[in-house]
Amino acid sequence: MDLHVSTLFFDMTSYFASVWQAEEPALRGHPVGVLTTDAPGAALIAASREAKALGVTGMMRAAEARKICPSIQFRVAKHDLFVDYHHRIRDAVDTVIPIHRAHSVDEFSCLLTGSQQKLSRALSIGADLQNAILEQVSPALTCSVGVAPNKMLAKVAAALRKPGMDWMHPSVLPQKIAHLRLKDLPGVSKGILPRLAAAGINDVTALHAMSPKAARHLWGNVEGERFVRQLQGEHVVYPETKRHSLGHGQNLTPQNRTQDAARLVARRLLVKAASRLRREGVYARSLHISAKCEGQGRLSIDGQIAPTQDSFTLLRIFERYWAQLPVARPIAVSVMLGGLQDTQDDPGDLFSPTRAGEPTGSEALCASIDKLNALFGQDTIRYGELPPQKVAYTGAKIAFNRVPDRSEFHE
Repeated sequence: MDLHVSTLFFDMTSYFASVWQAEEPALRGHPVGVLTTDAPGAALIAASREAKALGVTGMMRAAEARKICPSIQFRVAKHDLFVDYHHRIRDAVDTVIPIHRAHSVDEFSCLLTGSQQKLSRALSIGADLQNAILEQVSPALTCSVGVAPNKMLAKVAAALRKPGMDWMHPSVLPQKIAHLRLKDLPGVSKGILPRLAAAGINDVTALHAMSPKAARHLWGNVEGERFVRQLQGEHVVYPETKRHSLGHGQNLTPQNRTQDAARLVARRLLVKAASRLRREGVYARSLHISAKCEGQGRLSIDGQIAPTQDSFTLLRIFERYWAQLPVARPIAVSVMLGGLQDTQDDPGDLFSPTRAGEPTGSEALCASIDKLNALFGQDTIRYGELPPQKVAYTGAKIAFNRVPDRSEFHE
C-alpha cells in the first residue's frame, strides 16, 4: 500500500549566490560570495555551494572569506534581481503544481491533492519541479524538495539532502530524524532549548515521544502542542492570521548620520510604507517612529491617527512626531504603520462628502504619483528633499519572511 503525504516543500540552494551564477555563467562551478554592500569591511550574506565546501559561511567579512578561499569572487546583493528570479521560479513551478505559499524569497510550499498524495506520485512531482526550474529558469538554480504529511516535516525532509529530495511519514518516525539535533528542527528556538533540557528532553527521539499536552505546557502556549503533533506526523491546520502593521528600517550610512539626514531617511522610509498601504488596499491607524543613537540608545514616539493611506497626511504627522525626539548622533531609523484595516472597512467621516472606502483628493494624487514613478523610474516625482546619500533598495530589501513586490523597486 502506497504511503500518503499532503505537503511538498522546496528550498532553493545557496539562493543569492546561485542567482549570480545564473546571471554570469562564468561564475558557475566557482566559489562566489554575496556582499551586503560594495564597501570596505562588508560582510557576506550568502556563499555558493563551492565556497561553503571550502569553509566560507554567511556573515563572514569579505577579508576573512578571501583568506580562507583566495579564488572567491564577490558580488553585491541586488535585491531587485533576487525578487525577479523569485517570480521566474514561481512561474516555472506553476507549470508543474500550483505554489500554495512563499515563505521567503527562496522557500515555498505546495499542497498535494487526490492522487498527488501518494508518496510515489509526490516524489515524481518533486522531480518534475526541480527539472522545470533547471530548464525554464537556469541550470545554476538547484533546490531541495521534501514531501511529508505537513509543512514542518516536509521542510525537515528537504534539509536532509541539499540539493536533492527526501520524504517523511509517521511510519519512519522518529528513526529517520533521530540523528538530528533539536536545534535543527524548525520551531525549536534558542529560548525553548533550556526548557526542553530542564524537562530531560535532549534529543529528537525524546521530543517525538512527548505528549502534545505536555508540549503545550512546556512552551506555554498552543504552539508547543501544534509543533509536537506535526513532529509526530499529523496534518495541523493553522488559523489564518491577519497582519496588523508594516514598516521599514535602515542603518544609516556615515553621510546620513546627522539629525537632519536621519530625518530625511525616515521620511523616505515612510513614503515607501505609505505606497505599500495603497498597493495593498489598507489604511493605517497608528504611526511609530524610532531612531537609534550613539550614547542614547533607542528613542521612539508613536500615536493613534485617523485612518489614512495618504503620504501627505502621514508626512505632516511625521514632522510633528520627529520634532519631539532629541535625536543626536543617529545610527539607524525606522517607521511603522499600525492598526491596519481594509479600505472597505473604513466607516468614513460623517462630515466628509467622500464615501467610505473612496480615496480623498490627496490619496488619489498619491496613487497617481505611484503610477508615474512605476512608469518612468524611481523618484521621477518625490515628496520633498532626498537624504544626502540615497541608499539603494531603501524600504525594498528582502527580509526573512517578506518578499518585496516588484513595484517597490520603482517607487
